[in-house]
Amino acid sequence: MAEDSDLEKTEPATPKRIEKARAEGDVPRSKELGTCTLLLAAGLGILMLGSHLSAAMKQNLSSGLSFERQAAFDPQFLLVKIAEALFDLLIAFAPLAFLLFVVSIGSALILGGWNVSEKAFIPNFNRLNPIKGFGNFFSKNSAVELVKAIGKTLLVGSIACMVIWGDIDKIMALSLQPLHTGIGMVNDLLLKGFLAIVGGLVLIAAIDVPWQLKSYADKLKMTKEEIRQESKESEGNPEIKARIRQQQREIARRRMMSEIPKADVVITNPTHYAVAIKYSESGMRAPVVVAKGSDAIALKIREIAGEHNIPTLEVPKLARALYAHTELGDEIPEALYSAVAEILAYVFQMRIFKKTGGFRPDTPNEVPVPDELDPHNELLVTINPNLKAIAS
Repeated sequence: MAEDSDLEKTEPATPKRIEKARAEGDVPRSKELGTCTLLLAAGLGILMLGSHLSAAMKQNLSSGLSFERQAAFDPQFLLVKIAEALFDLLIAFAPLAFLLFVVSIGSALILGGWNVSEKAFIPNFNRLNPIKGFGNFFSKNSAVELVKAIGKTLLVGSIACMVIWGDIDKIMALSLQPLHTGIGMVNDLLLKGFLAIVGGLVLIAAIDVPWQLKSYADKLKMTKEEIRQESKESEGNPEIKARIRQQQREIARRRMMSEIPKADVVITNPTHYAVAIKYSESGMRAPVVVAKGSDAIALKIREIAGEHNIPTLEVPKLARALYAHTELGDEIPEALYSAVAEILAYVFQMRIFKKTGGFRPDTPNEVPVPDELDPHNELLVTINPNLKAIAS
């Protein structure tokens, strides 16, 4: 059952999958939205430019029918006259054509945005496969398009019938009207019918746009296995990355352990934390942390320190502060200079004592560590804020 669920396309498309589809020229589009906006633009253009177009057509018709009798017998003159008439019509309708061109481009950008794909220009001969093409007739998309076409036809036809039926008396009386009055009535009837039909197309577009978006999202859905595979390809195999991180930690730990024999002292908690400190008067501005760890790593640090006769001191508060506020290779915080100085002074005095004898230095148990650097103290204050007042 788990394998079946992994193979079902139930997950929404990832940004990478959507970008890949766009690169292949696959973006959501709505033909109904384009048709609707184009008709609205045409109606608006005719409404705004109607008087100009009408005057241009009248002038063109008048000019085309007005010429001298002798010119009528010259074939070359007629061709020139027709060319001039066509050119004048093109100039007159150029603003409307430009408006429709801009709207046709803009309507496509409303849904899916601007997208230029090189792959869309590459010939795909699979589309010429007659068997596959025949199968597309019975696909879900074809069924939806058929239903849309039937619905659109019924809707537009019903609207047209309602408009005609509502003005049937005016239509029947057109033949009895004077020419100018009849032309005005026809214009009103055409405008009314046009607006009613475009209104129906707006309704169709309002239904089609959400459907196209949903269909596009469903088409790009992915299986869980595809998402996992994409994640591996983009981010790398998680198992391999985890193994690399583990190896990096092992290398860093071995490098850290190799530095412990060079340390001057190891400060412990006594069992939870261990921090190895090294200081040299030549080349070091302050003591440096060469190793640190907790629990099992802390135990390993103490073992290596014992094998190489590195002094180990139990100073819990200082060990906690160094572990919490330093990283490998860092100099110790300035606030801990005094405490670490006492520890190093003791270590160096013990070296002299072992070589020359004399007075044995006292082991430093309490060293000046600011309370704000002790994570144990911070934890207690977080649990009970009154402890801060008590401690101070």
